[in-house]
Amino acid sequence: MHNKAWFVYIVECADGTLYTGVTTDIERRMDEHNSDRLGAKYTSARRPVNLRYSERCDDRSFACKREAEIKKLKRNQKWAVINSLNS
Repeated sequence: MHNKAWFVYIVECADGTLYTGVTTDIERRMDEHNSDRLGAKYTSARRPVNLRYSERCDDRSFACKREAEIKKLKRNQKWAVINSLNS
C-alpha cells in the first residue's frame, strides 16, 4: 500500500473569488488551473488563479472531508483559514 500525500487547497481567482480543491500534486494542479484545457470549469473563466492556502492530509478521504468543510464556510471564514498561515 503506498501512502501518497493528499492536499486540500484554496486558490484566489482573478475576479477575487475563492476556489477549494484537493490534489496529490499542488504545483501540477496550479499549472492545470491556469492552462487552457485541464483546470476546473469554475476557474477556467477566472484565470489566473493564485494559491493562497494548502493543507497536507494523510489520505484522500480526509482531504475530501476537509475540502467539504472549507467549502461550507463563508468567504470571511475562508480568509481566516488562509490567514491562519500567517499568524
